Amino acid sequence: MTTVNVRIDEKTKAEASEVLAGLGLDLSSAIKMFLRQVTTEQGIPFKPTRRSDKEIVAQWDREVEEALKNGKRYKNAEELFADLDND
Repeated sequence: MTTVNVRIDEKTKAEASEVLAGLGLDLSSAIKMFLRQVTTEQGIPFKPTRRSDKEIVAQWDREVEEALKNGKRYKNAEELFADLDND
């Protein structure tokens, strides 16, 4: 085993710890999970973006509106996620 030290502001640590506790995780376990996913995915396990949350939500809203307007439907969750991965 080895040790990793990470410096982060108190507010972010406290907020993240609270969210993770709600998921039954502590900060250390979540970081271990993240690093394991990095090795599994051979990269960052999410898409980094410089867009603001507001821009992302606006895009989601546009996509939902378009999908509803066009009557887009899915047979199951796998079909939905496959379509989302194509974006």
